[in-house]
Amino acid sequence: MAKKKKKEPKAQPNKFSPTIKNKRAKFEYQILEKLECGMVLVGTEVKSLREGKASLEEAYARIHGGELVLMGCNINVYSHGNLMNHEPARNRKLLAHKREIKKLEDKLKQKRCTLIPLRIYFNRGKAKIEIALATGKSHADKRDKLKKDQMKRDTEREMRRFNR
Repeated sequence: MAKKKKKEPKAQPNKFSPTIKNKRAKFEYQILEKLECGMVLVGTEVKSLREGKASLEEAYARIHGGELVLMGCNINVYSHGNLMNHEPARNRKLLAHKREIKKLEDKLKQKRCTLIPLRIYFNRGKAKIEIALATGKSHADKRDKLKKDQMKRDTEREMRRFNR
């Protein structure tokens, strides 16, 4: 009888590696599609990301010359760096397959959409970014979402009080 092969454990996010999230993205935009990309980082940017010193609040992605580029992402200067520290607010190239970029480009032309980053995390030691194809929400949509959330919290509160 042949030996069974051992299954490799799935890659789980490390408890100690930070995840930098764009908290306003799900409130401001309606997410249509997500894509995981690699990031081209230089020097001390990885160390700074591991410290959790980055901001995605005003970041967005564009397609320039068949390449994905992350703009407006601020990765703070590494605290233990020297004169060779990185520039905090530079444009960063994102790594994705050409066919994925082409699909995104076609969808961006058809619909009124934008590419926004949702989170930066580490997977097997590599910095990854999750970008989303999204459309902006109107003020009425945002108000409706807030009302639904408030009603849900109220009903859960009443259910907990009732079940005591």
